[in-house]
Amino acid sequence: MAERADMGVSLAAHDPAWAVAFAEQRDRLAVLLAPWLAAPAEHVGSTAVPGLRAKPVVDVLAPVRSLDGGARAAMVRVLSAGGWLYWPDDPRGDTRLWFLRPRPEARTHHLHVAVHGDARATALLAFRDALRADPSLAAEYEQLKSRLVREHPTARNAYTNGKAEFVARVLRAAGIARPVLEELPE
Repeated sequence: MAERADMGVSLAAHDPAWAVAFAEQRDRLAVLLAPWLAAPAEHVGSTAVPGLRAKPVVDVLAPVRSLDGGARAAMVRVLSAGGWLYWPDDPRGDTRLWFLRPRPEARTHHLHVAVHGDARATALLAFRDALRADPSLAAEYEQLKSRLVREHPTARNAYTNGKAEFVARVLRAAGIARPVLEELPE
């Protein structure tokens, strides 16, 4: 991905098709990443929480055994050939590979490839599970996101950063003491 073009920030009503879009990519990723996967891909982010309004971008977490040099380069090649756009300038590139599809200005999916059990990957799952388990918490998160979209309709980073305190609070309640997510899935 040569430059990081962005699409605006907007929320959509929960769409059951998001689960289908995830399942399709999960099955494709199971084939593409077969030599490296440590566990099945997971649907994370707001689109993984039934009933929650979300940016209509499906986040996928692919847990792999290693991100060492050879495996890293091979996964980038394989996923790029499979239609995923790699972000080589990811500031957290030392702990994950990050991709999107089909293009930055019209995203449908984000892919987080991380070592199975990595702290950020664990936090993504814990945050998703907390929202799924507590409808009032999910409603509070939706209200926050709605306010942030009104305040930052064209500034993805500001929108994301505005969620940091809420995310940290939810993760602390889930037993993750130190915030490990500077950025949440879309």
